[in-house]
Amino acid sequence: MIIAFIIVIGLLTRSKFLNTLIYSGVGDYLYALMIYFIVGFVFNKKDSRWILIYSVFICYLIELQQLYQADWIVNLRTNRFVALVLGRGFLMSDLFAYTIGTLTGYFLEKSFSKMGKST
Repeated sequence: MIIAFIIVIGLLTRSKFLNTLIYSGVGDYLYALMIYFIVGFVFNKKDSRWILIYSVFICYLIELQQLYQADWIVNLRTNRFVALVLGRGFLMSDLFAYTIGTLTGYFLEKSFSKMGKST
């Protein structure tokens, strides 16, 4: 449910109306937060630090692949869904948003796991 909620909020930040009101890095932050929770869901037996490192790696890899500008992938990125997954162009600021987003997921997980253990 967390992943679905993040997707909905992230898509809303990409709408034309909200995109003018919200800093564009919020979408990248939410994307990284979603990646953290997806990796945590898929690899639920792994340590949180492993999930953090793997999530950052995935996000950075997705951003770095945007430096590749062959015609076939540029054309592929014109599809809205593909652009949401792969992005369109490299921005160094996105790496910062990805780092903050995955760290947020890590600390949220740590906070909730501490609350669960204290009850």
